Amino acid sequence: MNQLFENELKVINIGMKSFNETLEGLNVQSVQVDWKPSLFNDSKVLEVLYKNKDKIESANKESVKRILNAKPYLIGMGKAIDVIPGMKKNLLLHAGPPINWDRMCGPMRGAVVGALIYEGLAPDPQNAEQLAASGKIEFSPCHEHSTVGPMAGIVSQSMPVFILENEESGGKAYGTMNEGLGKVLRYGAFSNDVIERLKWMENVLYPTLKVAIEKSGKIDLKNIIAQALHMGDEVHNRNRAATSLFYRTIAPSIVKYTNDKNTAIEVLEFINSNDHFFLNLSMAVSKVSLDAARNINYSSIVVVMARNGTDFGVQLSGTGGEWFTGPSPVPDALYFKGFSKEDANPDIGDSSITETNGLGGFAIAASPAIVQFVGGNTKDAVNYTMKMYEITAAENNIYKIPYLNFRGTPTGIDVIKVVDKSVLPFIDTGVAHKNAGIGQIGAGVLSAPSEPFINALIGLTNKIKLIKEK
Repeated sequence: MNQLFENELKVINIGMKSFNETLEGLNVQSVQVDWKPSLFNDSKVLEVLYKNKDKIESANKESVKRILNAKPYLIGMGKAIDVIPGMKKNLLLHAGPPINWDRMCGPMRGAVVGALIYEGLAPDPQNAEQLAASGKIEFSPCHEHSTVGPMAGIVSQSMPVFILENEESGGKAYGTMNEGLGKVLRYGAFSNDVIERLKWMENVLYPTLKVAIEKSGKIDLKNIIAQALHMGDEVHNRNRAATSLFYRTIAPSIVKYTNDKNTAIEVLEFINSNDHFFLNLSMAVSKVSLDAARNINYSSIVVVMARNGTDFGVQLSGTGGEWFTGPSPVPDALYFKGFSKEDANPDIGDSSITETNGLGGFAIAASPAIVQFVGGNTKDAVNYTMKMYEITAAENNIYKIPYLNFRGTPTGIDVIKVVDKSVLPFIDTGVAHKNAGIGQIGAGVLSAPSEPFINALIGLTNKIKLIKEK
């Protein structure tokens, strides 16, 4: 002790960063520990978790095993009314947790209006709004029908959907085709050109792709995603490589089996010009993979993160189909000219299912170009991914990141770790205007809100107590 102050002081700071900044200003060697207090400390909840930690750990191993062993293949296409479980003529599926018309945000309302016009159920926006508010139209989350939809995520009866199957579990998932960027239905636009594009997708793109997929045989989408990660994608906000790989896979069958040459050219040009075409497929891959891990008692693994533009919701493996929600935040974004954060709607869409599956923001170290949306750099991208390893239960055995010496992406979000470490899932996303009819105004990143994860942790402990009582 007497010699302590005779040596050069070296400080480890676990407090506020400003303490460390003061030390640096005095040229004192110091290390800042990136530490935060737990998001939630309730002795009764913590006691339940501690007493059942072995069962939770065992259940989580099984959950992650099922996610990693998933074998998602694209096996076909069909109309929503014909293939999606529980689909009805007066039912509209939407992104995120349950919500009614009165609480829907602007872009989701806009997408509902567009879908009703597209289906011929309303002649114009005014009549569509009246119908949506009348109680004659039912609304239900895509996730409750084995489906996912980006942004507003609206799926109506006539819309064509991809059909995916997990050969390991036998489960299926469904997803619409991607319209492209900008003024599109999923961002809440419903003008005539939006409806015309949807009709072309139904009458030209869909039948062409349906035949091409059937003739090609099942398509290994997991393999495409693995390759795309090596080529600079994270398959949420950047799908250039994945779309190109899918294009190479499907193009020969389109050319070979499409009778009309001009139709083949039109379809190929549409896919080629839409870098985000693969997004809806990566979402469906994630959905069918994560659904295999549902309903495992005691498991704290997250199987859904989804937003409806008002609420941010999560579901856990160990709590069945119960939703845990909190307010959805507004992303930090790079906005198109003429728009700002004041114009932005809170985060929206089922596309965060990619992060839930170890892709998107969790794999952003494979795609550092994404962080340029908010003025970031490669170091930021790597740091975001590294942080996600702290809240996940495994490293992916197929999805790997070259820059990290081919380390597997962080997979299997553990709600206990999220709350304990106060580290929230990182998501990259598109941004919709808060008003209906305008569409996309930017793209950016955000951290998930804490409230849904705290509520989910409480929900898990309540479920464990019920199991014990039985």
